[in-house]
Amino acid sequence: MSSTSYAALPAELIAEIAEAGLDPEAIYADIVRALAEDLPDGSDDTTSAATISDDARGSADWEAREPGVVAGLAIAAMVFHHVMGDDVQIDGRVADGTRVAEGDVVMRVAGPTRGLLTAERTALNFACHLSGVATATAHWVDALEGTTAKVLDTRKTLPGWRALQKYAVRCGGGVNHRFSLADMAMVKDNHVIAAGGVVPALEAVRAAYPGLPIEVEVTDLDQLRELLAAGCERILLDNMSTAMMAEAVEITAGRAVLEASGGLTIERAREVGETGVDFISVGALTHSVKVFDIGMDLVDA
Repeated sequence: MSSTSYAALPAELIAEIAEAGLDPEAIYADIVRALAEDLPDGSDDTTSAATISDDARGSADWEAREPGVVAGLAIAAMVFHHVMGDDVQIDGRVADGTRVAEGDVVMRVAGPTRGLLTAERTALNFACHLSGVATATAHWVDALEGTTAKVLDTRKTLPGWRALQKYAVRCGGGVNHRFSLADMAMVKDNHVIAAGGVVPALEAVRAAYPGLPIEVEVTDLDQLRELLAAGCERILLDNMSTAMMAEAVEITAGRAVLEASGGLTIERAREVGETGVDFISVGALTHSVKVFDIGMDLVDA
């Protein structure tokens, strides 16, 4: 299989990916690794080589097979450009973050038929997964409409896919939490135990990393009161009932940002949002999301 180097990719595609807050070179490396899983050591796409003439050309529609929010189509386009270089034409690609209906064509790709089918699965793997994350996020955004709460992602991401998954959350209308362990101190229950309490843990982080944002997890209202008295500015309410969260909001009275977490389901989204919490963090957006169904079908070959 011939392939295109990063430097030969369309400049406007690289710029688009960079403007989305992603690293185009890192994504290109991801694409190369993914294609190597299908074509190890430069091997052939044996089925396409056997059934399709070398000079055959065709076009294919990418069609949404369910309603949702698309993400990762620019990355899919990069896959096709890597496989076929300048000998590929991509038209009608809708913008990431677009809400689509079942049957909508979100992209059309034309070029050598062998190349289209060789690139198909890798391109779909990126776009279907990221569109699944964006769609799941949009469902939470819709459920919280009319409340002041926003949906947050977590670090429960697929290894190596964190930047992509967090990008897809943004496409769905969600908000990114910390990207790494260095961005914010997140004091969880084990840290509290090790430090001897929520306030000692808070003070230890303040002393070690002055100016670093800190969030501390609490499981009861007494811990909440302790942290408010100590001036903690961000508090995570872990596995609390809706009634307890509402009481926590009343006690806090705007003195800290409150995040609800712990096994929350979309069925509870509105009632939790209506307590007045600022954020609801949802690990399921990234760790167990259902892929979005996009199909690629040849329409001219």
